Amino acid sequence: MTRTLLDASALLAVIFEEPGADMVLSALKEGSSISAVNAAEVAACLFHEDWDSEEVLLAFNQLGVTVLPFDAEAAITSGSFHKATRKFGLGLGDRACLATAHKEKCPVLTADETWMRLDLPDVTVRCIR
Repeated sequence: MTRTLLDASALLAVIFEEPGADMVLSALKEGSSISAVNAAEVAACLFHEDWDSEEVLLAFNQLGVTVLPFDAEAAITSGSFHKATRKFGLGLGDRACLATAHKEKCPVLTADETWMRLDLPDVTVRCIR
């Protein structure tokens, strides 16, 4: 069961030992997931840092994060969030995370302080910094 959903920035905070990593590690111990869209963002960042596929997969496995599919329901919810999020400069990956949190009925952890100003139905955001 997913107790907390992670934004890409939250998982990257753990991987790169950034501020807020302790909060994310606690959430991981309790059971955290990440949307497949946001997992792709994390992977892209790691590949950019010259990690290989095995290292990326190992990081996901060692952290024990579950990757959730981004399905039609989440896609539609993500689209419905566009109007409320565009003024904050949020993109598809951000909305995918928020929509997945909405679907899973769990809070989302992010390093993006801008998300704290969002007012989305049934979405709770916690900033790790």
